[in-house]
Amino acid sequence: MGLREGGALGDVLGAARDRAFVGRAVELALFRSALTGDSGACPVHYLHGPGGIGKSTLLRRFTREGRRAGRPVVEVDGRTVAPTPQGFTAAVGEAVGEPGLVLMVDTFERCQGLEGWLSEQFLPGLPTGSVVVIAGRLAPDPHWTSDPGWADLLRVTALRNLPPDDAARLLHARGLRPEAHQALLSFTGGNPLALSLAAAVAVKEEEARAEGGRAEGAKSGWKPSQDVIATLLATLLGDIPSAAHRRALEICAHTYVTSEALLRALMGEGAPELFAWLREQPFIESTDAGLFPHDVVREALEADLRWRDPEGFADMHRTVHQQLVERVRTAPEEQMLPATSTLLYLYRREASANFRKWREGGHVEDEPYEAADRGRVLELAETAEGEESAAICRFWLDRQPEAFRVFRSTQTGEIVAFFAWLRLREPLDTDVDPVVDAAWEHARSAAPLRPGEHLALARFSVHPPLYQRTSAPMDLMHWRALGEIFRADRLAWTFVVMRDNGYWDDYLSYFAMPPAARRPHVGQHAYALFSHDWRAQPVGSWLEARSNATLTDDPASRTPSRTPEHDEELVVLSRPEFDTAVRDALRALRRPDALAANPLNRSRLVTESGTNLAGLLASAVDAVREGRSGDKHHRALGITYLEGTPSQEAAAERLGVPFSTYRRHLTSGIDRLTDLLWRSELNGTRITEAN
Repeated sequence: MGLREGGALGDVLGAARDRAFVGRAVELALFRSALTGDSGACPVHYLHGPGGIGKSTLLRRFTREGRRAGRPVVEVDGRTVAPTPQGFTAAVGEAVGEPGLVLMVDTFERCQGLEGWLSEQFLPGLPTGSVVVIAGRLAPDPHWTSDPGWADLLRVTALRNLPPDDAARLLHARGLRPEAHQALLSFTGGNPLALSLAAAVAVKEEEARAEGGRAEGAKSGWKPSQDVIATLLATLLGDIPSAAHRRALEICAHTYVTSEALLRALMGEGAPELFAWLREQPFIESTDAGLFPHDVVREALEADLRWRDPEGFADMHRTVHQQLVERVRTAPEEQMLPATSTLLYLYRREASANFRKWREGGHVEDEPYEAADRGRVLELAETAEGEESAAICRFWLDRQPEAFRVFRSTQTGEIVAFFAWLRLREPLDTDVDPVVDAAWEHARSAAPLRPGEHLALARFSVHPPLYQRTSAPMDLMHWRALGEIFRADRLAWTFVVMRDNGYWDDYLSYFAMPPAARRPHVGQHAYALFSHDWRAQPVGSWLEARSNATLTDDPASRTPSRTPEHDEELVVLSRPEFDTAVRDALRALRRPDALAANPLNRSRLVTESGTNLAGLLASAVDAVREGRSGDKHHRALGITYLEGTPSQEAAAERLGVPFSTYRRHLTSGIDRLTDLLWRSELNGTRITEAN
């Protein structure tokens, strides 16, 4: 549109802004109602929200609406007005007494100290019929909003990001092709400023490709440039008081929710002050569990720190990860699910394909199964999986009712999904359930259970409307399964049971849970059992692999299941094999080549001890000293294996005891040493703890 004769450049500018304006239908309707003086309309509107949320854009639209209605409109910018009653009054000028005045106050946070005067003196003095809109980053003072005199006169609106449809319309208005929308929407979360900046960059990139003869459009993996990120952060965050405040912000951006307790564990005694500061920021939201930033702030802070200080980002990530892992392991039962989901949120980049319903968790509640739920659970099982599966579900409800969880809609109160986490120590009744039979067959053929160990199955994951597809109930089921794994004692195998249709194959294999060879049938459906032996790759190394994978933005460089230091699976030995390996290792202590070939080097016992096999055996010999006759056992073992006497006869002579006595002490010492090491292998405890 060109500048027509007799027109003004401002008219062209305003028309262009009108065409590009999207959304805010509710706010526009309320303002128009105030302009026309509708019954019940509020004359004073207070808009608040973080930088970039669109407050100034909306005020410009209100200004045009007011002028089109023939009203006198006065605009006051808090950045330029003197923050005193006199300065504010001077900025409004003579229009203060005009009938029908429309007063627009932008960037009010710069003169927030005038709020009390404004509500008590200035605004009450305006003529009846005036309309006032105040916009700033901070919410109004509670004394104002709780004043009964203002109850019918003041409308407070917290501006939020644009919903997906409006955000897509904005991108379209900026000239961006639809195939590029999703990448920009994912980064910006619907923040208007971020959308506009990102769209401008993406359009230029499209134009450059077109000029170069490459018209494929913006890629789905589009990422913002550092210039875009820097501009966003400067606008969104404002002034940050100190490096400690910046680090608190970065922690808050990295975690799903940040509590004061988590901040204290990571930042020490200054946490209360930092938490209070975070809570006051307009781009931070509060929940029962803690604080979290708006999506665009989270994404921009993460991207900036990764680029600016990758080592610092890695250090922060590992520290946060360690704290959250410990929280999962120690949280009370009722806190296990939120603790697990908070930990798994750190893996959201690599888990985005199937864990993308984080904000929908409040749509359903996870509850323990009760007898009154039986009919509904069986109904869901038959609906999703058929009569045969429902019969098997009935069997497990009778055998292990405590294994079942139900997921109830928070809107209707109806049970919409259920889940079962079976714990099994021996293969009983396998003829009833072919899926459980297949699990036992796989465990027996690959690495049988040892005394005291058990296997677990995520046997039923049933949500009929979106059966075993991404949904809020499915997320909760996954989080519960992983939480149970992280907290389990003596867990050997886990099996995640899914319909054998390929949907989960790549995803679960990436997380070191490949499908077992056998695909059992129940009724007309085949099922895949995604398995993991937690003795071969314990929880600690599995979590470390997941944690390290999040530190790279290059998916091709991520190891499918393990980090380099865990490329080789751990060996899982039976008790006879373990005893033989201990005796062989003792005899090979002074022969490095033979000791290096001992299977104990690839056992959980050694890999989690923080030392090598020789050092571990020396520590175990020392630990044998404790207890009855411990000193005699310790001396016999030490002389024979650690000091390397040429023969057992020479060892007995050095100890000054008859050979038969020496042999008795040595045999008992080896038995005690082996028992001690076996307990450590099974329980994952240190030698001193296993003694």
